[in-house]
Amino acid sequence: MAAHVLATGHGHWWTDRADRPRVLAVSCGDHALLAGDPTAVTPAEPAPLARHHLDTTDRFLPSLGAAFEQLVPWERMLCIRRAGAVAPRVPRGVTVRRLVPGDAPALAALDPASAWIHATWGGPAGLAASGAAWAAFRRDRVLAVACSRFLGSRYEDVACATAPGERRRHLALACVTALTADIEARGHRAGWSCSRDNRPSRRLAWTAGFRLAHEYVHYAAGAALPAPGLLAEAA
Repeated sequence: MAAHVLATGHGHWWTDRADRPRVLAVSCGDHALLAGDPTAVTPAEPAPLARHHLDTTDRFLPSLGAAFEQLVPWERMLCIRRAGAVAPRVPRGVTVRRLVPGDAPALAALDPASAWIHATWGGPAGLAASGAAWAAFRRDRVLAVACSRFLGSRYEDVACATAPGERRRHLALACVTALTADIEARGHRAGWSCSRDNRPSRRLAWTAGFRLAHEYVHYAAGAALPAPGLLAEAA
């Protein structure tokens, strides 16, 4: 995620102070990384990270527990693509191709519940222009999309979404297969993260050639508890 924010400019860096920071966070979409000295954090300072999914060490949990109304652990799986996958046949009239800037309106027309897919690129226009997304189209309508949600220097985190009513037609798999071939052609490796309880996502990842690398926990933060002060956004 940090490499993605540096490379694309989509996201924010946060610190407790501009000179010699003791705590550093980076946020993009609804995800955030937090590192540094937890003793330097007051309950008010993590407020900008409210309603984010936080990836951090256990040392920060007391500080975060005092900062938010709730902090819910979420068991996750990280998979790396290790096996090849054959692109499935798609229904007649469907085309799978890379998104281009002119596809932004079609991407924006996806079900609102799928808006997370382009949040790490600043919105539909950013993802459409990124060169890091493939979609299944019927005429001018996006049926499914797969993208590099976080574009790292070595790894790219794959995400996909399918329009309601278009599932079980192998459209997401076709998009993911095209995207992962593109990622590997760039000399990068494709990763996949999902909840342990998300069986459809795990099944799709396995079919697309991803295999478990490790399991981890991140935390879903609720609203910030009332308190004065905020982290200073880094310039």
